[in-house]
Amino acid sequence: MDLYEYFEDFTARDWPQADEGTVRFAMVGLGWWTLDYAIPATNELEHLETTTVVSSTTEKARGVADEHDSIERALTYDEFTDGEATDAYDAVYVATPNALHLPYVEAAAEFGKDVLCEKPLEATTERAEKLVEAARDVTLGVEYRMHVQPAVRMMRELVADGFIGDVTLVHGNMSQRMLEINENPDQWRLNPDLAGAGASVTDLGVYSINTTRFVTGRDPVGVSGATWSEHEAFDDVPDERASFTVEFEDGVLASCTASQNAHYASSLRIVGTEGELLLEDAFLGGERELTVTRGDTTIQTEFDQIRETKRSIESFADHVLTDTPILGDGEHGLVDQRTIDAVYEAAASGERVDLSE
Repeated sequence: MDLYEYFEDFTARDWPQADEGTVRFAMVGLGWWTLDYAIPATNELEHLETTTVVSSTTEKARGVADEHDSIERALTYDEFTDGEATDAYDAVYVATPNALHLPYVEAAAEFGKDVLCEKPLEATTERAEKLVEAARDVTLGVEYRMHVQPAVRMMRELVADGFIGDVTLVHGNMSQRMLEINENPDQWRLNPDLAGAGASVTDLGVYSINTTRFVTGRDPVGVSGATWSEHEAFDDVPDERASFTVEFEDGVLASCTASQNAHYASSLRIVGTEGELLLEDAFLGGERELTVTRGDTTIQTEFDQIRETKRSIESFADHVLTDTPILGDGEHGLVDQRTIDAVYEAAASGERVDLSE
């Protein structure tokens, strides 16, 4: 098949899609991402709705509930974990700070509710393992929005069909100015007790790690890394900037960078023996531009920015309603968590960390 036929035959959605049924969500954690992306997504999709919201105070939860006709119950975190209103929702979206994922996933699983959890799974591998174990009997998905991004799915298809030959090298970057997004230096992403070991790798570097896994179909086997911090807002975390190398199966080497205090930029380059794929603005909010090269042929295509969280929640609900497995499940998320922790370990020790065992 030539390159033009790939684009003609490409299907952005290839997961099972539900013909009937509705998934009612409890939204746990009412930060800007939930308010601006998750709840609006459920309002617009026929087979989803938000019926319950959960926050630190009754006043905040009720304030959000009053803005949406579908929301029946407004709970505090304690009321949620105590089991109030379990008849009002079918699934739970957990979007609290990383170190607070575990108790709400445990509670949801105890009530028999399926869970879509923000990435990364938790603040540490140990807590992530407890989270996955607690959710063994329910559907657990991790909100990997790049899994539903059409440009990324095109890359995955091209790699799987051998269009660029054998994958050899990967270059991934994601950087932003976090303090322009949230000026508060005491925000949770800069607090290791809530975010985990760092800020840039945990929140941004995971995109290069996981998207490489998704596109190439390979998992990490070793990590080395370096981190650096100087700005006073980053006093408590080691990685205002981070650079790390991830060794993947079959000798694929990925060189990745991430920073929460640098120019807005993101890209993912996959280099093969016969060609390469370059996705620019890979992870941020602009149009995705995919450049595909093989031999003397180069095609550059712009993919309109879709509302990835909307499609990700839609995909999760489709899997729940059709009772089909999710690629980005708990075990999948654990691989990323172990890799993230290994980056910080390698940066601190100056030595390679083996992930193959």
